[in-house]
Amino acid sequence: MVVRCERVSGSVAEDIALSFLIEKGMILLERNWRWGHKELDLVMKSICAKTGVQILHIIEVRSLTEPCAQMPFESVNHKKRRAIISAAGGFVRVNNINFETRFDIISVTFSSGGIYRLEYFQDAFTPEW
Repeated sequence: MVVRCERVSGSVAEDIALSFLIEKGMILLERNWRWGHKELDLVMKSICAKTGVQILHIIEVRSLTEPCAQMPFESVNHKKRRAIISAAGGFVRVNNINFETRFDIISVTFSSGGIYRLEYFQDAFTPEW
């Protein structure tokens, strides 16, 4: 998806990601949820139209401005994944979630002229509970 954007910041990338996910039918449960020093950017829920099964989506939003040496999603390294998984475990326990949890990444790359590109990586990584 390529769209015009006037400002560039992490919160703008989260706004863009949130709008995209809501358009896909997801429901926002939390934004910038904190577990100690760790944070979950977006916590969303989807419901399968065919089966009615609920899925919890823990979504990490990453953004960079071009030119960049790597794509935003590539910055979600092993240490960052462990932090996200740890915070997600806290969220699941605190909120007594008992349905499937998926870890997704949304990558937003901003370029000159206020254009951005959004990439959505479903099931980007798997936790080692």
